[in-house]
Amino acid sequence: MKYESKTVRIRLVEEIDAEFILKLRMDPKYNTYLSPVKQDLEAQQKWIRDYKKEENEGRQFYFIIERLDGIPCGTVRIYDLREDSFCWGSWILNENKTRYAALESAFLVYDFAFRSLGYSRSHFDVMKENKGVIDFHKKMGAIQTGEDHQNFYFEISKETVDHARSILKDKLS
Repeated sequence: MKYESKTVRIRLVEEIDAEFILKLRMDPKYNTYLSPVKQDLEAQQKWIRDYKKEENEGRQFYFIIERLDGIPCGTVRIYDLREDSFCWGSWILNENKTRYAALESAFLVYDFAFRSLGYSRSHFDVMKENKGVIDFHKKMGAIQTGEDHQNFYFEISKETVDHARSILKDKLS
């Protein structure tokens, strides 16, 4: 299963991606707003094996973001599936990303969850210090629904995402 855009695609994670994921998550340039992990390749492989069970049950999905030439450039997850809403996060893009990889990968996540899984909205949280990601979501039309000492909480509807897509279609095609 692959979802493809102009310069990137998302595909479900496989155990062979463990080294790439570990390298991303251990890199201080990218892990500021992520939960810490140990530098343990076997543990990462086991984590992916366990995650694949969740995926097979339709409870969570973990993707590798890669350029169309096959070079991996990031990760993203869909989890906390509710009746009509899903959460997404663990969104990392490295230096190999394309110019519009953030925008394209976000729309690919929404495509998968809205069209393939049938959700009508998304909920997610962003650490308050992660200003670039907060700005990105607000520009997409996400509405802040709450906050705590560490995070802002957001929601966005399928209609809002479709509207953002229509405005940004030149960058996506």
